[in-house]
Amino acid sequence: MSTTQNSKKGNIVDVRSAGEFRDGHAAGAINIPLNELPNRLAELQGLKMPLLLCCASGNRSGQAHRYLTQQGVDCLNAGPWTNCN
Repeated sequence: MSTTQNSKKGNIVDVRSAGEFRDGHAAGAINIPLNELPNRLAELQGLKMPLLLCCASGNRSGQAHRYLTQQGVDCLNAGPWTNCN
């Protein structure tokens, strides 16, 4: 299943900084920077799953994936945000 098909089932969460997100992002994406994930875990758990995690290159979304999976969140690393368009 493609990233676009998955996005119809869950939410796209862009873990880049607010400034990077303002410069461009996937349609419908929610911006929650990587460093804010622990403080916004309850918010993330309330979103429609699976979460598609994206960033600039896939590095930060990979870190987010590892953390959120450990917290029991159903998520996928979608890599660069351009994969989610």
